Order: sequence, then structure tokens, then C-alpha cells
Amino acid sequence: MKTGAQILLDCLKQEGVDTIFGYPGARTLLVHDALMDDKDIRHILVRHEQGAAHAADGYARTTGQVGVCLTTSGPGATNLVTGIATAYMDSVPMVALTCQVTTADIGNDAFQEADMAGITRPITKHNYVVTDVKDLARIIREAFYIARTRRPGPVLVDLPSDVLGAKIKPNIPETVTRRGYQEKPVLNLKQIKKAAEMINKAKRPLIYAGGGITLSNSSDQLRAVAQKGQIPVTHTLMGLGVMDAKSPLSVGMLGMYGAWYANMAVGECDCLIAIGARFDDRVTGRVESFAPKAKIIHFDIDPSSIRKVVQGGLPIVCDAAEALEQLIELVEEKDRSEWIAEIDGYKKKGPLPRPERDHLVPHEVMEAIAAVAGDRPVVASDVGLSQMWTANYLPFAGPRQYITSGGLGTMGYALPAAMGAALGNTDRPIFAINGDGAFQMNCQELATCSQYNIPVKCIILNNGKLGMVRQFQRVFLSSRYASTCLGNTVDFCTVAKGFGVPGIKIKDLAELKSGLEEAMKIPGPVVLDVAIHPDTYSFPMVPPGKESTSMIFDPDEWGS
Repeated sequence: MKTGAQILLDCLKQEGVDTIFGYPGARTLLVHDALMDDKDIRHILVRHEQGAAHAADGYARTTGQVGVCLTTSGPGATNLVTGIATAYMDSVPMVALTCQVTTADIGNDAFQEADMAGITRPITKHNYVVTDVKDLARIIREAFYIARTRRPGPVLVDLPSDVLGAKIKPNIPETVTRRGYQEKPVLNLKQIKKAAEMINKAKRPLIYAGGGITLSNSSDQLRAVAQKGQIPVTHTLMGLGVMDAKSPLSVGMLGMYGAWYANMAVGECDCLIAIGARFDDRVTGRVESFAPKAKIIHFDIDPSSIRKVVQGGLPIVCDAAEALEQLIELVEEKDRSEWIAEIDGYKKKGPLPRPERDHLVPHEVMEAIAAVAGDRPVVASDVGLSQMWTANYLPFAGPRQYITSGGLGTMGYALPAAMGAALGNTDRPIFAINGDGAFQMNCQELATCSQYNIPVKCIILNNGKLGMVRQFQRVFLSSRYASTCLGNTVDFCTVAKGFGVPGIKIKDLAELKSGLEEAMKIPGPVVLDVAIHPDTYSFPMVPPGKESTSMIFDPDEWGS
């Protein structure tokens, strides 16, 4: 006979779980008590439940495994919501375990009761409330199965405390299926052949690769198709690393804060091959003018994503890896040197800005990080200007090296996500790149890094402002900077020291290089407070509602 809490841990181990990120409460007592006797699962005590969700997210994105977080009922559970929504928007496999009041008390407004199934229904792939301990093992198996298959996503399991305390003889199913649920769609070979014909006939084809390539572990197949057909590749924010940034076929990131030359390549291509991407508004700009000369082929595992934004084209519902395996055989070898040379001309005409200033500028920061990062770093960037600077200036050679909150744009993501990534990738250097505004949203997780000696190198790009909002105010509101000044009242090195983490203050390029070298020699976490001028922005950019090729440049800061 085992308790529900013990059965829960047995199920987690059967799923290969070795790490849980959580925070205890009255309703989790039995689970945490069972964890004390378990030698196979480590529990990482975060300092805020949102940190647990982001850490599970970072663990999942960088390892390809399902991330797990655990909280108590009521506010403990509701504090997960932002992290669950972040994972949902970016298709991250996660299982969120929220403990709950007893089944008899559900619906009676009991102390710390919250309807987590109702609250999270729009932001989970599926969710459960376990009302009978006999169903617990099956539900946990189903939750992991759903989270990791098809288009991945978060699944929430709500666990009443009496279910966790009930005792039965466990019966954990060996296999699990869901009636009416397809693990992956059946590949339509007829559609694949049509796509190959369109690609082979095209003179200026362009692959538009998204996060689905990473999720399906098909980066190698993508590169093989691109190489064989000599097809240039542009990628989304979530697709960073699917092509080696140094490849001559890599066109970089497209979209609102992407490269001008990438958007120009989209505007001039005659066949746009979208794989694992959903035509997000930050990519397309004004939809009517996106890729105006191109026939569009859209490969996606989620049928609801096809023709959701861009109408027409050839739709193919498929797993990206299976589709690309077929395309490797069907795409013909071509000489597309003229098209590649045309894109190279765009790169020379409108390269990413690398201005010279008497203060640190973003490309210098990223180049300094690249110099110490080695070949296989994991970089978590927060949301805002730091995100765009990292995406544009830090080169990534492979998938799962860069993680960020893409769809939801969650500030406070980088530090806890990097923490989760570090625990899942103990042999790789881990960086968290933050703005000073985003860092202050979850800086309490430095205490977690300190307690467990998690070696996150946390870089704060400190301009004393909410930089991205300030950029919008400068461009569109005549420099009326309302509520975007954070001031310079926080000494981040002192804050770090208070959490037991070394802090290094950086004022110029020489200090940055020496500071990074020093940080890499320290085996645990380190904070680097890097001074950035408040009028340093991310240009060029596409104004909201405009076509993606109509990028604007800041003449004062970056030139045109």
C-alpha cells in the first residue's frame, strides 16, 4: 500500500523526472515529506512560484525533456499562471502539479482554494483535477504523454490533499493513450511532393524556420535540405540556432526587430517555405504585404496554425522532422548563387548596426560574451532590448542554445529559466542576460542559485530605464518618457552580495572583458552589472502595422 504522494513520485520517476522546482505549503506536505525519502528526484526550493514555472520551462527547452513544477494551493498555484502561459505560447512541454484543498472542500471557498482547472484552461494544453487516488497514476502518465507529444505544451494536474493522503496498492499503467488524440499527424506524401515541385521550380526560394524545428529535433534535416537545394534560411526568435549563424545560407532573424536584409529577402523571394512557424505578427508586420511575390508552403504540426494568419498557399499538417526527411530526397540540387549573391548584397547594404561610441554598445557586450562562452553555451535572455540585442548580435551554432519568452514576452524570465537550464545541462556554461527592469522582477532567485551553487552568469544591461517602452516613446510619442525611468538607486552588486552571490560592476569594454573572464573562473553564480547608455536602442525596427520591409532607423543613434 502506498499513499497518493508516494504513487505520484513513482509515476514521475517512470517518466524520467530527476528534478522538480517547487515551493511548499500546507497542501504539499505529504509530497515534500515523500521527497525527503526519495534518492532519485531532487527538489529545488525556489523563492517564488513564478520562478519554479520558468525554471521548469528553461529545463525543458534546453534538454528536450518535460519540465516539472510543484506548488501548494491558492496563491501558490496562481503564482504559476504567468509561467504556464509563457510555456503555452512557446509550446514548451511542462507538467505543473498544484496541490489543492480536499475534494469535500472544493467549491466551498475553503482557505487557499482556487479553481486552477478553470483559471488555466485557456493557457494549458490540457488539465486535470484528480478526485480519486485510483485515477492518479493514469492521469500522471497521460499528463506527460500529452505534454510531450504533437505540439508540446503545459499540462496542469490539480491534486487535492486527501487524494495525496489516500492509500491503495499502486497500479501504474505501462502504456497510455488518449481516445481521439493523435500523437503525430499522418504525413501526406502527395502534399510533400507538391511542395518539392514548387521548391524545385523556384528561382528565389527562402526557408522561414521557427521553433518547431527545435521542438522536433530536426535542425540537421533542415540544414541538409538547405544545403542540397542551396536555399537560404531566415528564422524567427524561437528558431535561433536551427541554422549555424556562420553558415553562408543563414540570413538571420526576420521581423520587427530582425535584420533589414532578412526582411528584404522575404520581400523578394518567390517561394516562402515556412516550417514550424506560425506567422506571428512580430514577423509579418502588415500581413497583406508580407512576402508579396512568393508562393507560400506552410508546414506545421498544428492544423489550427495553418491559414490562421496568412491565407492561401500549400498547407501541410505534419511533424517537421518527418517532412524534412522526405524533402531531403525530393529537393533537387540547384545552383542558386545569383539569389544568394542578391541577399549578400542586402547584407552589405544594410548590415546590423555596429556603431562606435564612447560608451559600451550592445554588439560589444555580445561579442565579449561570445569570446568566453565556448562552443555550446546556453543563453537565456529576458524580454525587452536585451532580448533583441542578444538575438541579433550573439551567434548561435545549434538549437537549444538560446531560450527566451517569445510569444508572451514575459519579463523576469531569464534568471529562473537559466537556473533550470543549468540544472539540466551541468556540462555547459549558462548565461542569463537581463535588462535592469526585467532582472528586478525575479531577482530573488539569486538566493536559489546561491543555495544550490547553480553556476548562472547573470549579466544585467543596466540603463536605468524600461528601454523598449522608452524606444517606442521616443519614436512615436516625441520623446515623452512617461513612467519608464527606473532611476539608478539600486546597487545590483550589493543586492547580489546580500544573496551570497559575487557581483562585478562593469563600466567600459576593458572591464567587461576582464569581468567576464573572472566570472567564468568562479564555479558558482555571478552577477555582472554592465552600464549601458539610456539612449541605446534596438534599430532598425518595423513600426507596428507597417510592412516588414519598411524598417525605420534612428538617425541620432544608429545612422541610416
